[in-house]
Amino acid sequence: MRSIGDRIRHALSFEIIGLALVIPLGTVVFAMPMSDIGIVGVVSATVATAWNYLYNLGFDHTLQRLRGSTLKTPAIRMAHAVLFELGLLIVLMPFIAWYLGIGLIHALIMDISFALFYVVYAFVFNWAYDAIFPLPEWQKEAAAE
Repeated sequence: MRSIGDRIRHALSFEIIGLALVIPLGTVVFAMPMSDIGIVGVVSATVATAWNYLYNLGFDHTLQRLRGSTLKTPAIRMAHAVLFELGLLIVLMPFIAWYLGIGLIHALIMDISFALFYVVYAFVFNWAYDAIFPLPEWQKEAAAE
């Protein structure tokens, strides 16, 4: 199981790298000012950072309870990323509509676009993070297989 410090490093690095990618991309794709996309991005990242910590903690405890390990298969990684983004979608869509002064359908399209980006990003980031910062239990399990 990951330590609190490791979880904080994970959440913060995920959001910082994500913002560095999504703000310029969102500005181009949605033809909106970088400042507007930046505010939406920063608020979304702040909400997502808290959600990231809580979600990953709960997900790992659930995996540990159900499987006896926190080691993730590619299918579990995909479910992990999709469920994370669905939770954010529900919370962030009303904020996006309100802040940008757009309709809920337009906000939903934007939110889904951001979510699709982040599903792919989360999958790649988490796999890379686990490769860079593996848990000792995973090395023992891999050696036993």
